[in-house]
Amino acid sequence: MTHRNRSFSLGAYGGAGQSAVSHRHLRRCDGQSKLISYTLDLSSANSTPLDCTPKFKNSDLFEMIEKMQGCRMDEQRYSLPPPLKTEEDYIPYPSVHEVLGRVGPFPLILLPQFGGYWIEGTNHDISVLMNDETAQSPSVKMKLESNNTAKLYRKHFLGKEHFNYYSVDAALGHLVFSVKYDVIGDQEHLRLLLRTKSKTYHDVIPISCLTEFPNVVQMAKLVCEDVNVDRFHPVLYPKASRLIVTFDEHVISNNFKFGVIYQKTGQTSEEELFSTTDESPAFIEFLELLGEKVLLQDFKGFRGGLDVMHGQTGTESFYWNFRGKEIMFHVSTKLPYTEGDAQQLQRKRHIGNDIVAIVFQDENTPFVPDMIASNFLHAYIVVQVENPLTENTLYKVSVTARDDVPFFGPPLPDPAVFRKGQEFQEFLLTKLINAEYACYKAEKFAKLEERTRVALLETLYEELHINSQCMMGLCGDDDKMENGGGGGGGFFESFKRVIRSRSQSMDAMGLSSKKQHTVSTSHSGSFGHNNPENPKPPGISLLVPGKAPSRHGRRGSAIGIGTIEEVDAYLLLTGSALHDEVTGSARIVLGSQLECPLLHDL
Repeated sequence: MTHRNRSFSLGAYGGAGQSAVSHRHLRRCDGQSKLISYTLDLSSANSTPLDCTPKFKNSDLFEMIEKMQGCRMDEQRYSLPPPLKTEEDYIPYPSVHEVLGRVGPFPLILLPQFGGYWIEGTNHDISVLMNDETAQSPSVKMKLESNNTAKLYRKHFLGKEHFNYYSVDAALGHLVFSVKYDVIGDQEHLRLLLRTKSKTYHDVIPISCLTEFPNVVQMAKLVCEDVNVDRFHPVLYPKASRLIVTFDEHVISNNFKFGVIYQKTGQTSEEELFSTTDESPAFIEFLELLGEKVLLQDFKGFRGGLDVMHGQTGTESFYWNFRGKEIMFHVSTKLPYTEGDAQQLQRKRHIGNDIVAIVFQDENTPFVPDMIASNFLHAYIVVQVENPLTENTLYKVSVTARDDVPFFGPPLPDPAVFRKGQEFQEFLLTKLINAEYACYKAEKFAKLEERTRVALLETLYEELHINSQCMMGLCGDDDKMENGGGGGGGFFESFKRVIRSRSQSMDAMGLSSKKQHTVSTSHSGSFGHNNPENPKPPGISLLVPGKAPSRHGRRGSAIGIGTIEEVDAYLLLTGSALHDEVTGSARIVLGSQLECPLLHDL
């Protein structure tokens, strides 16, 4: 009888004869190696040769194949992620009322029931400082955060020979590029400063590292590899440096305003916090540590939006000049109290529009960040006093901020307890200023800042392009008048005065008319003296990319005139963009003096 090999179908692996199977090693699910040929030999050792008769049983073989294929399928299976949790699925933090029902002492800060905030400074063991009366506050290195990139052009380019260029990139947006030849030590360098819609790039490249001297496009790629343009246009406008430095420094502010909230024992709601009218001696002592009491009437320093003419925001406040930065405090008990108004909107209008606030506690009642409903308040520094009005006065400190606010220094010591004195004042003021800088990186403020930067950069590009064309006689009379050809200074002259007004005290009728005579030189030209006989209009207009000019003209929109998109670009110009917590509408404060209501919310 003729014998033939039986073919076995191995599913996805295809057909294989017995001779092929005998040389294939297949691994079981349990990790042990087993040959199919071994199973065949074992089943046929004491049997007659294979034939086509139906009496042959190979169920064991196919059972093994099914197991191996099943094991392979299990490896390829993907477990679905668990369903997203809803608010009901979270285990909430205990409420402040639950905590107050327990035995103290209580923490200075409690997280909201469903989170959303982080806390720094939870250890407040005062035994070390109390046992040693000569002990000083923990030494903490205090450094103020600053935007060093915004100062680079003034420091390295302004008044020195350099070149400015402009172009447009499909991905990076409008580009303004500054190039300077530098000699650092005995080595030649190229100092490059590239402005894009998202950020400013800076680098110093040794020329000795380059195989050949690059062109402008290649220089731009050295500082940012994503640049994809065919060429840059040279800036030929003599006053270009003034426009560029104004753009770079629009993010710099030396004026700050912070809320100060007095939390008495047992106060656990916004209404209770803002309804306090009296001040304890311990709170007054703390305010005098923060700054100097000033009368608001005819006050000449930075007023932080308070009325210095008609007394509508109280008669006095606390102010301090710290390392060249002016700070005005919005003290809850100093702001006007309105009988019959449970929400105390006159107080919340100012404190609710601050970004950082101090909460002072006489005694041990926890503060919860969501006690105060505000779209702007992003960080709180809570201070609780021990042994007030004595030589051993101590202050416990905790910090809390929203989750999207990055950590800011200086870090709190461990334990977070300070003695009363100048060192504590410096720490607190440094922490407040750095907190505001950190809050600007939160999602809400970052989007506003990016939108403002895009609008300003487009306007800078347009000014440089049109004025460079005019220098070559390629523009009409309308462009000359609209861009300063007639001596009016153009858009950025008005813009610069708006920025400058943040550090000056102005009356309530408008912007300051004070002129600054600045002379500087650059390769793209030097700008001369301002002409006092040609006053500049106080209003400026920002063109938002993709938006048509308003019916009032591309440069003619004054404050409050033109499209909403044009006005909206002001939001972060002065660091004083406000969301009116009373009316729910957005407001802009120019120089923290002149307010302009917007027609839409943030």
